[in-house]
Amino acid sequence: MKENSLIGEFLNYLKFERHFSPHTAKCYAADLAQFCAYLMGDTEAATGRQNFAASVATSTTMSAGGAPGGSATTVISEPTVQQKVRDADTEQIKLFLAFLGTQSYSKSTIARKLATLRSFYKFCMRRGYVQTHPLATIRTPKQEKRLPKFLEMEQITALLNTPDDTTLLGSRDKAMLELLFSTGVRVSELVDLNFADIDFENQIIRVRGKGKKQRTSPMGPTAIAAIQKYLQLRRADARAASFDPNALFVNKHGQRLSTRSVRRKLDKYLSEAGLDPSISPHTLRHSFATHMLNNGADLRSVQELLGHQSLSTTQIYTHLTTPRLKEAYDDAHPRA
Repeated sequence: MKENSLIGEFLNYLKFERHFSPHTAKCYAADLAQFCAYLMGDTEAATGRQNFAASVATSTTMSAGGAPGGSATTVISEPTVQQKVRDADTEQIKLFLAFLGTQSYSKSTIARKLATLRSFYKFCMRRGYVQTHPLATIRTPKQEKRLPKFLEMEQITALLNTPDDTTLLGSRDKAMLELLFSTGVRVSELVDLNFADIDFENQIIRVRGKGKKQRTSPMGPTAIAAIQKYLQLRRADARAASFDPNALFVNKHGQRLSTRSVRRKLDKYLSEAGLDPSISPHTLRHSFATHMLNNGADLRSVQELLGHQSLSTTQIYTHLTTPRLKEAYDDAHPRA
């Protein structure tokens, strides 16, 4: 049995059965690596942030410090780590959460780590590796309700007008930004788009969302025009034959664009437009939802467009539309 094969089996389950994204699976792996380090008694390793970015499932040794690939003076055998994980009880989980609370983690981060452990032990119970769920009586701590940031229309206009769409890369960037705001897709969904997913005739795109769930989303005319201009310049490029034949958005080498590259491009245009540098691609998704609701879209429709499984996830945007509701109330109520 390979080291940490139990965690490795869980991560494979997330990847191949639950279809989690590589980024999400990586976060789960990091949380579990930190938990393993804590169980092994090495709080120094367990305080690390970047040390747990790699999956513990792929490590071949674990040092006495509990960190994969560390300089080992004493090698911890796999049964020791795995047995401690299996034997962890509710009290140990509570002590681990208390430890996280001393490390200046936000409530949302602790809640995420707790969710990782819940999913992991639920998996272990289903596979018969543990008899009881150590988190069954542990509640998720209440989190601060943070309203999502969104852009006003003048800010959106300034951003979308910044790329130079007379060049191939500039037209690509403009098309990406237009599509992000026009459809509200996640940046991971954006870079996953293929030519076959674009239906110009019906003005829709087919999106592969979380868990490989598919949905369709309408495109606005400005987004359609931007994509068509990008494709025209792409077909005219001398290197077009060597580009990825499936990927809609490609980098300068003709390969599918990464989410990190989209973020770098956005940062560039935010700087050029003089906008807040903390704006992320997800801010455009928030902006899409907020402006849809502000302009009369119903919550269920926005839920479908965003690909939210639960309506409660979409409801956070109603907090941002209070001014519109107040206006509607003032206009419609006879005693307002």
